Amino acid sequence: MKLSLELAYQTPQSWATQVMNDFSYFLQDHADCERKASSMALSFVAKCPDKIEIIPELIETALEELEHFQQVYKIMQKRGIRLRSEMPKDQYILQLIEKCRSGKNDRLLDRMLVASIVECRGAERFKLIADELIDLDLKDFYKTLWISEAKHGNIFVKFALNYWNKTEVYKRLDELNNLEADICSKMEWTPRLH
Repeated sequence: MKLSLELAYQTPQSWATQVMNDFSYFLQDHADCERKASSMALSFVAKCPDKIEIIPELIETALEELEHFQQVYKIMQKRGIRLRSEMPKDQYILQLIEKCRSGKNDRLLDRMLVASIVECRGAERFKLIADELIDLDLKDFYKTLWISEAKHGNIFVKFALNYWNKTEVYKRLDELNNLEADICSKMEWTPRLH
């Protein structure tokens, strides 16, 4: 059973080159993304207290994302980079959320699958960054994140398969994957994760 997906849009390596041109800005954005990812996992716990099969892994995911935030923050401290006082809206995420259906069950499935796609996109981009970095410690850090994010992409599909049938999950995952590809192909490249 396939738990993850092949992204329909492949980010070009030139995106990572642009990130390297303003790596400080990227680190600020990356820290924001890790905070949001931790909050997102906890929001699933808050919205689904009856889905006890997935709560322990959601908590584990939230803690892991918070640890990633801490690691990114330490890198920022070493470089004299401050956290932003306000997190700018993430147009990529907002556009994906707009594609989620209404209705409690449909929306929950879509949000889980969007979380999977976002984690897979993060994994893809962390790999591109790791390939671009010269600093060996940073290169190793981003390789580690790449593996972790890929695992998180699998987790959210696995969660969905607890409550929806396989055909429905994979059909909707494919639809959202194609919608995400369209969003990515039209977005301006900036030194941000998304």
